Amino acid sequence: MTDIAKVHPLILQDREEMFALGRKMFNTPELGYKEFKTKQIILDYLKANGFDDIQFFGETGMIVTIGSGRPSIGLIAELDAIPTPGHPQADPETGAAHTCGHSTQCVIMMEALRVLKEEMKSRKGTIKLYFTPAEEFTDIAFRKEYIRSGKAKYFSGKIGMLTEGVFDDSDVLIHLHAMGRYEGHRFSVGSTLAGFTYKQITFRGRAAHAAVNPDKGINALNMFALFQSAIGMLRETFVDEDKNRIHGMLSKGGNTVNSIPDEVIYECYVRSFKQENLLKLSDAVNNAAEHCAMALGGTAEISDLPGDLPFYQNRDLNTVIYRNMLKHTTEDQILTGEQSVAAGDIGDVGCFFPTIQFGYTGFEGYCHGVTMCVIDEDEVYTIPSDIVVDSVLDLMDHPEEVQKIRDNFKPSISKEDYLRHLEVSF
Repeated sequence: MTDIAKVHPLILQDREEMFALGRKMFNTPELGYKEFKTKQIILDYLKANGFDDIQFFGETGMIVTIGSGRPSIGLIAELDAIPTPGHPQADPETGAAHTCGHSTQCVIMMEALRVLKEEMKSRKGTIKLYFTPAEEFTDIAFRKEYIRSGKAKYFSGKIGMLTEGVFDDSDVLIHLHAMGRYEGHRFSVGSTLAGFTYKQITFRGRAAHAAVNPDKGINALNMFALFQSAIGMLRETFVDEDKNRIHGMLSKGGNTVNSIPDEVIYECYVRSFKQENLLKLSDAVNNAAEHCAMALGGTAEISDLPGDLPFYQNRDLNTVIYRNMLKHTTEDQILTGEQSVAAGDIGDVGCFFPTIQFGYTGFEGYCHGVTMCVIDEDEVYTIPSDIVVDSVLDLMDHPEEVQKIRDNFKPSISKEDYLRHLEVSF
């Protein structure tokens, strides 16, 4: 059992209500930009607990504010789930399940805000809790239509909020994310995340009867097979520390077994820790697809979508989180400086603001897997809430530390270059 003796008394007072809310939200998974039930659960909680300064972004995003003036601390919680058919709590229609633990982020941050609301009665400063939609880069066809309808500008929720200046009022931003099952570390700080580009490659050939006259066809599946060989050969050129990755799936392999496949659709991510590598690797993949198709008499149509940028966390802000983790554990239980090839739109936010994302355990199974579930509610909800509360109060009580973090921070990309990076047509 997790030791909760050192936890803030108001959190201990709220434990059972917090756990019940956690179960309810974990059992209400919704895909990005569709988080309407989740939004209502959160609104009911906020209104029941006296939060009245609530703003809305898009159809499901929300910003809750307490206090006023500087310093201004931003907290981030993600709303959406990810398709995980076969998970016990998966939505029967969409397959969505909270196998990335986003629902637990919301509960942790709401509990922290409820405690901070009381603590801020004797302090100056502002705290904003940003509920961000559509972190998982999935459900692409729906999101294309969603954007065409004018309901959003970008595929990821934080990117839309970022470009609209929603985070501009905060000096620093604190985020957290589930680590999955315990594997030797209870927490993580300072992890680096990769960036990625999403690709859809359509290989086009010519259909013909697969048995009677295959010589009259042009096999798009063979183009894909040749392309896969080319990608395998590209992998030997990867530099290990860059953690370059190319991974994907066939979403269409032809129309019928009895015909030569004339259309094959491959979707993939190209990942790297370095933004410049993404561009080079993306071009190399495109060249391979086009020329492998051409070699067999067909064509390749390529659609690229900008995904998330690499995430480099703010070291000074992580120092604050780290020392408050030590209230609950020892140094050997905190994973530091991990290089994770996962990605998130928090990386884009980190390009412009001092931002961190710390990790927490208390789960069974692995993120995005069918066995992912909460097995230790104190480890998932109680302890992380306490770490957030203590860290925010540290920053509020030492505004000079917040100012130092701001002064030491330099954006890694200009707003103009960033907007150009996001330009895409489909």
